[in-house]
Amino acid sequence: MRILVTNDDGIFAPGIKALAAAFRQLGDVLVVAPDAERSASGHALTLQHPLRMTEIAPAEWSVTGTPTDCVLLAVHAILKGEKPDLVVSGVNAGPNMGDDVTYSGTVSAAFEGTLLGIPSIAVSLATFDPEPFEPAAQVALELARRLIDTPLPPKTLLNVNVPAIPFEAMRGIRLTRLGHRVFTDIIAPRVDPRGRPYYWVAGTAQWAPEERTDIAAIRDGFISVTPLNMDMTDYRLLVEMETWGLDVPAGALAPTHPQPHRSEGRT
Repeated sequence: MRILVTNDDGIFAPGIKALAAAFRQLGDVLVVAPDAERSASGHALTLQHPLRMTEIAPAEWSVTGTPTDCVLLAVHAILKGEKPDLVVSGVNAGPNMGDDVTYSGTVSAAFEGTLLGIPSIAVSLATFDPEPFEPAAQVALELARRLIDTPLPPKTLLNVNVPAIPFEAMRGIRLTRLGHRVFTDIIAPRVDPRGRPYYWVAGTAQWAPEERTDIAAIRDGFISVTPLNMDMTDYRLLVEMETWGLDVPAGALAPTHPQPHRSEGRT
């Protein structure tokens, strides 16, 4: 197999080194990752300036861009359009659960792999404290082995969060849905030495105590595996909206309020 490994913590992050080492048991590993941390970059593309790649070691490239850029450059520039068999993003330092998947560069790299038709996994270690990443990398490897026999449906990826506890203490894998969180004190105002205000996006997450979510699984010592679908259409609401009378020809969308009368011959 040919496996593309990437992340949003940067090419020198310990999590990506652990992930690449684990997946070399499965096949040839190509590492393409940002040259610096790009956390919370979401599914961003770099369009305002050129991208540069540097091969820092055999089959290891740094990119002056986002995780999404890395996947695109790996497939189209390094591999010359030959898709890898698998994209694995991580191991991220910190959880990527619930609503935060929309901000996550780690998950977005897997999004991009999925859009390219490549089976993709995002894996995160649910702590920001310094912890060994090898258990989380091993979890991702075992899931990848299962995907060989049971491929994912189109437009679907796996988002994996691993609790920061010893491997032998993990209670198993729990299939989960995305949880929900609310940030408090999300903006932290400051004043610089010249008296001008500036702001940090900060905040403390408060997770909703819902069962069968990724958050609940990590809390209970389980590995969380959440399938994510790229099709964000709300089909239930789509059916309901069909009763709203919106499916009409453009000419039928007449103004609902009378137009103001314009007097002619006056200035």
